[in-house]
Amino acid sequence: MTRVFSKRVLDPHERISEALFGLIMVLTFTGSISVAETDRESVRGILIAALGCNTAWGIIDAVLYLLGCLAEKGRDAATLRAVRGSVDSQKAHRFIAGAMPPIVASVLQHDELETIRRRLSQLPEAEGSARLNGRDWLGALGVFILVFFVTLPVALPFVFIQKHAWAMRISNSVAVLLLFVAGVAYGRCIGRSPWIIGGVMVSLGLLLVGLTIALGG
Repeated sequence: MTRVFSKRVLDPHERISEALFGLIMVLTFTGSISVAETDRESVRGILIAALGCNTAWGIIDAVLYLLGCLAEKGRDAATLRAVRGSVDSQKAHRFIAGAMPPIVASVLQHDELETIRRRLSQLPEAEGSARLNGRDWLGALGVFILVFFVTLPVALPFVFIQKHAWAMRISNSVAVLLLFVAGVAYGRCIGRSPWIIGGVMVSLGLLLVGLTIALGG
């Protein structure tokens, strides 16, 4: 279905989710440094493992994003075919309303739905199969970049600071700050108190990290 509005490659909540995912993933690795007697080589191995894991998950998440894009395009094409093939206008209206957010569909009148149905009927036939476009691939690249590069500020203290204790303190401080910033941004997206959501994200992130480490992750 041809879109008549501009959609961001990644919505704000998607960007925040990817950043939180990357942060929690790398924290499960750096957190293990503080509970073990580690030398420089061991720390280096842990950081390589953390970056490698986030690279792999960044690729997996990017692939899942592309699959989601294909699914969305498939639903759009199915809705268009259902509307065009429906001889009952009321049934076509239900298909149209079902493809919209509930809050939007709830305020549309019969005449408005009929106008949309007629315009959809004038669109050219949908392609045989859903295809990815450049915008989809750009979104997948954005997912990978977010998952991977959000790990760097947390990992870099171990690269440049020789004393593990100081590196650990700085790394944890950076991670907590990033979790809080991501929470504040998410709070603004959902219309809740940014400061409260920021604190919740810090608590939730540290709790998930603690559980992951405790369970041997």
